[in-house]
Amino acid sequence: MMGTMEAPLILIVEDEKDIARFLELELEAEGYQTEVAYDGVTGLSKFREKQPDLVILDLMLPARDGLEVARIIRKTSNVPIIILTAKDRVEDKVEGLDAGADDYLVKPFSIEELLARVRAHLRRVTPAITGEIRVADLIVNLEGREVFRGGRRIELSNKEFELLELLASNPGKVFSRFEIEEKVWPGYQGGSNVVDVYVGYLRKKLEAEGERRLIHTVRGVGYVLRED
Repeated sequence: MMGTMEAPLILIVEDEKDIARFLELELEAEGYQTEVAYDGVTGLSKFREKQPDLVILDLMLPARDGLEVARIIRKTSNVPIIILTAKDRVEDKVEGLDAGADDYLVKPFSIEELLARVRAHLRRVTPAITGEIRVADLIVNLEGREVFRGGRRIELSNKEFELLELLASNPGKVFSRFEIEEKVWPGYQGGSNVVDVYVGYLRKKLEAEGERRLIHTVRGVGYVLRED
């Protein structure tokens, strides 16, 4: 079974290495996993590779600025983005939020406030370890491994459940086929379309009574569960 206890992964995109290291240490002390990038191009590359649960993003970055990074991320993902920057004008805040950021914190900042905002945004997108996940009219009971849609119980195989749990635990997060294989079929050697086949199985069961689609294909990337 896919684990549900894995710590959230936070991507820090910050060109000031002292600040980046400080954030890395503080976040890891709170139990989070971290990845660090020092410029916008590397930040986007690490975002696509690692699919983090939250992004802390500076605006004034080498290679690609933070606004462009935020806009590109937001095209394929609803991952929470917290802008952390020295730019404190109202116009800068508006521009950052309009680019797709969820939050805006000005340097110098209080680490306690940043950690509180991180917790708040992760609560919004991360289900409790026990209990159930709800997305639209879909209910995934983690303890009982039961699935309901609009009151209709849906019988799933173990792998179908693990695939749905992965996607439903991260609504709005795009997973590549490779990532899904790694998490749901660890050790799988590839060479077939197992992910596409199982997504097809899930869609057929989730939409058996004409319900709207929840698992969407992101062309050239993979799959995402979201309510359109």
